[in-house]
Amino acid sequence: MILLIMNDPPYGTERSYNGLRLANALAKSGQEVTVFLMADAVACAKLGQKTPEGFYNLEKMLGRLIAARSKVLLCGTCMDARGLEATQLLTGAERSTMDALAEATIAADKVLVF
Repeated sequence: MILLIMNDPPYGTERSYNGLRLANALAKSGQEVTVFLMADAVACAKLGQKTPEGFYNLEKMLGRLIAARSKVLLCGTCMDARGLEATQLLTGAERSTMDALAEATIAADKVLVF
C-alpha cells in the first residue's frame, strides 16, 4: 500500500494537485493507494468546487480515486478547525483520526508527503 499525506490547500499552490496526479497514476497502475488529507488539504474533498473551464478540479480528482477503490481519509481535527462538516464531503471520503494515520503509516510500503 502507498500512503500519500497531503497538507496544502486545493488551490493557490499545486502541491495537492500534483500529489493527486501521482495518486491517480498509482491507482491506475493497480497500486493500493490511501490518501490522508490534513491541514488545509481537507478542503480538497469539499463538495461543490467550481473551477474555471479547463482548470483542474481536486474534487473530481479525488472522485476518480474513490471510484478506483482508493481510501480518502481526512483529519477530523483539521476539519473541525476549518468548520468542515462530514455532510460537506465528497461521497466516499471519510473523517478520520491521527490514530488511523499512524496505522496507515505502519501498514504502508511507501509514504509520500505533499
